[in-house]
Amino acid sequence: MAFDIEMIKKVYDNMATRVDKAREIVGHPLTLTEKILYNHLWDGMPSKAFIRGADYVDFAPDRVACQDATAQMALLQFMHAGKSKVAVPTTVHCDHLIQAKVNAVTDLARAKTQSNEVFEFLSSVSDKYGIGFWKPGAGIIHQVVLENYAFPGGMMIGTDSHTVNAGGLGMVAIGVGGADAVDVMSGMAWELKFPKLIGVKLTGKLSGWTAPKDVILKVAGILTVKGGTGAIVEYFGEGATAMSCTGKGTICNMGAEIGATTSTFGYDASMSRYLRSTDRADVADAADKIAPYLTGDAAVYANPELYFDQVIEINLDELEPHLNGPFTPDLATPISKMKEEAIKNNWPLKIEVGLIGSCTNSSYEDIARAASIAKQVTDKNLKIKSEFTITPGSELVRYTIERDGFIDIFDKMGATVFANACGPCIGMWDREGAEKEERNTIVHSFNRNFSKRADGNPNTLAFVGSPELVTALAIAGDLSFNPLTDTLINENGEEVKLEAPTGDELPPKGFAAEDSGFQAPAEDGSGIVVSVSETSERLQLLAPFSPWDGKNITGAKLLIKAFGKCTTDHISMAGPWLRFRGHLDNISNNMLIGAINAFNQKPNKVKNQLTGIYDAVPAVARAYKAAGVPSIVVGDHNYGEGSSREHAAMEPRFLGVKAVLVKSFARIHETNLKKQGLLGLTFATEADYDKIQEDDTINFTDLVDFAVGKPLTLEFVHADGTKDIILANHTYNEGQIGWFVAGSALNLIAAAGKI
Repeated sequence: MAFDIEMIKKVYDNMATRVDKAREIVGHPLTLTEKILYNHLWDGMPSKAFIRGADYVDFAPDRVACQDATAQMALLQFMHAGKSKVAVPTTVHCDHLIQAKVNAVTDLARAKTQSNEVFEFLSSVSDKYGIGFWKPGAGIIHQVVLENYAFPGGMMIGTDSHTVNAGGLGMVAIGVGGADAVDVMSGMAWELKFPKLIGVKLTGKLSGWTAPKDVILKVAGILTVKGGTGAIVEYFGEGATAMSCTGKGTICNMGAEIGATTSTFGYDASMSRYLRSTDRADVADAADKIAPYLTGDAAVYANPELYFDQVIEINLDELEPHLNGPFTPDLATPISKMKEEAIKNNWPLKIEVGLIGSCTNSSYEDIARAASIAKQVTDKNLKIKSEFTITPGSELVRYTIERDGFIDIFDKMGATVFANACGPCIGMWDREGAEKEERNTIVHSFNRNFSKRADGNPNTLAFVGSPELVTALAIAGDLSFNPLTDTLINENGEEVKLEAPTGDELPPKGFAAEDSGFQAPAEDGSGIVVSVSETSERLQLLAPFSPWDGKNITGAKLLIKAFGKCTTDHISMAGPWLRFRGHLDNISNNMLIGAINAFNQKPNKVKNQLTGIYDAVPAVARAYKAAGVPSIVVGDHNYGEGSSREHAAMEPRFLGVKAVLVKSFARIHETNLKKQGLLGLTFATEADYDKIQEDDTINFTDLVDFAVGKPLTLEFVHADGTKDIILANHTYNEGQIGWFVAGSALNLIAAAGKI
């Protein structure tokens, strides 16, 4: 039986009435996205039509999920909320703090020793506040959520940008910062600007070498890393219904890389099959009873241009396998063009490592199809030319693929199986030789491929593809290899061609696991004491941020003018820094160390205006803070792209940054800045970015009149005494201005808890 089945039934009991009312109010047929959103309004029954991309709306998500790296800060914040138990079903998943180095057994044992303090903290907090806890080795949060908690028509939030993976089971699942999660865990409404809608019509059917991953790689190439910002992507059409549920999850998962709020698919037979195979027949039966409400109205899909803000059509019969990259997930190249592009761009053709798995592509079907390619190494007397690794997404999948002989196939080709954790996908990969920073090529089935992302080497060119394509390329060891047309020379000197991948959608013998890794919380956690050592380097209790003093910010110094792409990896790196995710002071030492200073084109080297000396960004920020001098960060387009990690907002707040002024924001990061009491501003005139000079002092002239819809005026005083007046826009509503005034959203929650 499913977790939280009574909650799911309640969602379904309300759905028909609320959706029918919404359809009446809106006055037209509804997309699936609209049905789910209108069924999850904080006030219950719909009473007005919302304007897409304009209206802020309060929602009531059904559940919350947190991974261990972000859960630390989320739970430290929740402890301040004054609640005895979480208000909605919540889970914590230990998947980020396990470094891939040797193999699953060795790496997991090492992680349990090195991060025992953090795991014990998360376990005890979960126990105390009624939170389900998934132990280290249980699997990656998004795979475990899909296998256990996701349900068609539901709404959830998670403290990881790839929470969107649950869209593969027909949810609206959205990545958020920890402060947003605390709102919902505390029983408060969760606010979101009503999203715009992008429809993707899939015609034809996947076949041969083309996989679900290729759909989102193609979409990323069309929309770019910011084309989905402020929108939910809804997939439909014959190609969608013919696809497996886990394939849909892959597409939704990587929707985070186009900036989309989330992505989703309508309920269909593949979802029913998946629910039943993962011991949730009760959810499938309940969903079957209201199936028309769990997908878009027929009229919408018949004439999508009338109901979506943008429509993309992809013919799966014609779709080629793609490789995206390097250094950005939206540089899409069909495999037939890769040789030409690689030579033209001087990309290293030799593939050093192929990596498959992660939350994006570690389903049974993914592994089965990759194994069908790997098996040909033995069958055709080939020798793999690259290193090859597999990262299973969950213990359920790992145990099942071992039982069904797939791990044995990978063993025979010389592969390494890592722990059921994020590993290389998030930079938790102790790759031998990476410190040499040699230029090299890797291919993987993950979701992101920013500079330094996988192994910390800025000269590693990472390309994203499907597991089956990655496997083939690893066997060939050559980026220019096209398995659809090219041949390989085997150990006998014979020319052989790889056969197209095959694999079952679901295990014929069913899923199995001896220990899923789940720990239920205590029935009564009131007597549990959560302790944090004052001398810990890993955990630190939070002190509230100071409220606004009601005055204009003046005399602020420019901390850094970031040039070009500045993702959350640039602002707050992962990898070895993950160990400090529960200690705000210590992790603040990585603030913006990856950002490129526009004035010298170097990372982590900015001018301290108090001394005239160039130093690390965190060091300069600390110097300003110690001197009582506020600072400001300036950035380029899509600032904060990538992970949901709120550390990228909490660190600047902690180190005295008062405002972040950029050309444009990624959605989650802008919200995170607001939640932490920072000013997230955008240039009214983008060209004003060029006016900002290295020695600038900044004064706000009208912050005392901070109001909804009213731009703010900033005075940039240059070293020579001249000045530029720059107008900055913002998207704060009344409630969000309240966060700024109070010092943070958490300050308001804590104050409400004391009333």
